Amino acid sequence: MSGKKKADLKVIILGDYAVGKTSLICRYIDGKFQTQEPTVGAAFFLKQWGPYNVAVWDTAGDERYSGLSHFYCRSAGAAILAFDLNNPKTFESLWARFGSILEAANEDCLKIVVGTKVDLLEPEHREITIEEGRKLSRDLNEHIDIRKLPHDPYFETSSLANENVQEVFEYIFQYCLPLSADQKKRHRNQQKSVVDLLENSEEGDKGKKKCC
Repeated sequence: MSGKKKADLKVIILGDYAVGKTSLICRYIDGKFQTQEPTVGAAFFLKQWGPYNVAVWDTAGDERYSGLSHFYCRSAGAAILAFDLNNPKTFESLWARFGSILEAANEDCLKIVVGTKVDLLEPEHREITIEEGRKLSRDLNEHIDIRKLPHDPYFETSSLANENVQEVFEYIFQYCLPLSADQKKRHRNQQKSVVDLLENSEEGDKGKKKCC
């Protein structure tokens, strides 16, 4: 096949070091959880959403790569801002550190706030409330009509347990690249086929270590 496929949507994922950004993407793209090496600079993934091509850019969380993150944000139509639900400092940095970086994204860029590692969260030790997460997501999206969204752009996820991972990306795609009823049906059928294959290939694969 000649020629490169042009992406219909660019999605960027930002967040501090070791919050689980790569694990989140790989769980969605590959349908499985595995330990990940720290991202250096950025990594690129291509995902099919109905008839559309979606480019997902995973950026390094280390502060020394902040300049590169600003570069990779250019032309982004959606951004995932990830933080570790067990580490309040990673939540605080979403606005303080990454707010200015996102200025390079499209003016109408949809920003999703995503809390990771909910499987490790002990309710009695919780410091970042759901309402705080929702409020930040609303504040970050003052530039768009929030009423067009099905709910606040905030999710709490677990890449290990595969909790709310699919929902994060489909929330983005349905807003940025809405599918017709027929396209949705075809897409669901394709997804079911992929999941069945992955489940068969992973049978008996237990006891993997929890990732950062």
